[in-house]
Amino acid sequence: MKYSYVSHLECPKCHEHYSVDEVSQLCRCGAPLLVRYDLKAANSAFKKEEVKIRKNSLWRYHELLPVKNEENIVSLDEGMTPLTHLKKLGEQYSLTNLYIKDEGIIPTGSFKTRGASVGVSKAKEIGVKQLAMPTNGNAGAAWALYAAKAGIKATIVMPLDAPNITRKEVAVSGADLYLVNGLISDAGKIVGKLIAEQGIYDASTLKEPYRIEGKKTMGYEILEQFNWQIPDVILYPTGGGVGIIGIYKALLELKVMGWIEADKFPRLVAVQAEGCAPIVRAWQEGKKESVFWENSKTNAFGINVPKALGDFLVLEAINKTNGCAIAISEENISKAQKQVAELEGNFICPEGAATFAAARILREKDWIKEEETVVCLNTGAGIKYPETVETNNVTLLQPDDVIQS
Repeated sequence: MKYSYVSHLECPKCHEHYSVDEVSQLCRCGAPLLVRYDLKAANSAFKKEEVKIRKNSLWRYHELLPVKNEENIVSLDEGMTPLTHLKKLGEQYSLTNLYIKDEGIIPTGSFKTRGASVGVSKAKEIGVKQLAMPTNGNAGAAWALYAAKAGIKATIVMPLDAPNITRKEVAVSGADLYLVNGLISDAGKIVGKLIAEQGIYDASTLKEPYRIEGKKTMGYEILEQFNWQIPDVILYPTGGGVGIIGIYKALLELKVMGWIEADKFPRLVAVQAEGCAPIVRAWQEGKKESVFWENSKTNAFGINVPKALGDFLVLEAINKTNGCAIAISEENISKAQKQVAELEGNFICPEGAATFAAARILREKDWIKEEETVVCLNTGAGIKYPETVETNNVTLLQPDDVIQS
């Protein structure tokens, strides 16, 4: 049996094909490339009943991942994160079946780990010795650490005000770290110059095809954890959009293989912050691509992406599943982050909190029905964003003080 049934790379715009055995970045037309598989052969080789007895790692789906030889896998046993029913919060929101898919307890503390594991593994397989990427923090941390494990040199450029812990994760990995006084788009320009001048592998979002493949395993896991039953709504914090693109890709693949119902998909919701909502604006205006969002700002730093390379793929995923896009205020993000912690004990990141705020608002608008099964993606650990939480309820004691209960 093959380890992987990967076939080729395909451009979603012009449909040109590329090899998975050599370095490929963007298509000649400038669009990102997507990984394709021989799904018929894969479906004949293994069944969904077999998956549940495999190791609790995203590599349990290796037939549908792009690495051909197991010896090239770079892994910290990432994947199979909890899918938990939040009953107390659900009562607050009038949502009987509200769930969290918690990516905060994965290695490196964010869902970026999935893309790093698969992306770095494939980079190793095709002979990459050095990579570079811009990041808002978590992706750079994950890729730097996995690159270290793979023996690949990493150069990471991030905005000066990215979360401090992610800066330290990059530094401790031994990668070259550069800070820029600007946004991720500014970091991207700097990385672009470096790559053009030195020919380093470009690991920027969607400029290599394999990050999506790691992210899509969230979709596989959600369906497996629901015993291959399809939830009604999945809400995802959307910056570069790779997560929602990946989940939609997973759904399409499972449909072709006959592992899920052919006539039903979950409605996908792209959640952004009011201070940076290019996807929301494009969706509201019925456009297929977004426009650069000027002067973007949000405490949900991971979704502070003024213009996503794969915006057209995000919008396609939303539209093809009858989903929507919604922008959340900073006040509602903070409120949701506190609610989830107080009622359910989950200290989630601001990006994840945005999805819960969105679920509440969409329920109030009756876009989500009370009995529908709703999954909110928390994409990172709240402890990676300590500056977003205030401690006003702390009381200073002297050694002889007595607490009055």
